[in-house]
Amino acid sequence: MIKSPFLQSLRDVIRTKRYSLQTEKSYLYWVKFFIIFNDKRHPKEMGAAEINHFLTHLAVNRGVSAATQNQALCALVFMYKHIFEQQFDGLIFSYAKLPKNIPTVLSPNEVTAIISHLKMPYRLIVSILYGSGLRLNEVLRLRVKDIDFSNQTIFIFRGKGQKDRLTILPKELNEIITNQINHVEAIHEQDLLDGFGLTSVPASLHRKYKAAMKDFAWQYLFPSSTRCEHPIDGYICRHHLHPSTLTRHLRQAAIKAKINKKVSAHTFRHSFATALLLNGTDIRTVQTLLGHSDLRTTEIHTHVIGERHAGTVSPFDNIFHKL
Repeated sequence: MIKSPFLQSLRDVIRTKRYSLQTEKSYLYWVKFFIIFNDKRHPKEMGAAEINHFLTHLAVNRGVSAATQNQALCALVFMYKHIFEQQFDGLIFSYAKLPKNIPTVLSPNEVTAIISHLKMPYRLIVSILYGSGLRLNEVLRLRVKDIDFSNQTIFIFRGKGQKDRLTILPKELNEIITNQINHVEAIHEQDLLDGFGLTSVPASLHRKYKAAMKDFAWQYLFPSSTRCEHPIDGYICRHHLHPSTLTRHLRQAAIKAKINKKVSAHTFRHSFATALLLNGTDIRTVQTLLGHSDLRTTEIHTHVIGERHAGTVSPFDNIFHKL
């Protein structure tokens, strides 16, 4: 519970703007950090000089990444713009330029090796990441109703950029997903017997549908092992698994599989896109399946398969037989 009236007013504005809960937590963290860093002075008494000093501290003394630095700047800009209706033209800091990295990609054999060292439900989560090209949060937010076996599709509700889309459902996952749905149903029936059964949904949906949130179709495909209090509306519900649980199991599986690459949940999404392009899938189709607004975001995977230097021979290969 936030005790500061100012932070509470900031949270109210964030929720009015319909920002995600994760963004809300992030913005509140950085604003609170900014206030504490400046000896608990009120933000209205500070300005560009204090912001520059704070961002310098993050970059130089704490050594944060460019993405973290941008996140902190976004939080402060949001606060001054929407709380104090104030813009800053005197900032030394602009948004840091993010490095352009070629994504890490796993071969089919490497994917198989990692999945073989995972237990349920993490085995299924990673299988969907690779088989359907979803982001981790998109997989964890899947509900029973989002799986369409008749059309072999998965519905992603409000993915990145608040966009809905459909992607492919691998036929080889039908049986294991069916088993997972049966497992979810058993959990849900016990919740109902215990007098609960509500799933967690955005506040607007809960107020709109109310008791319908107890319907089995709305339950998460990967529910949490425990019930919790909804962070906004306060009712007791069952949320989905936390991303950190998958991250921990994935790290252990990669070690057991002796994969020396940097492996994250997003690695399987990159591997999905690259595999499709290698198999001749049109890049526009890959863009649609991934949910990219800009084709240039999808095109980064063409660098992985060497489209820019296909057919180029190293000069060393021309002299090797002479050595």
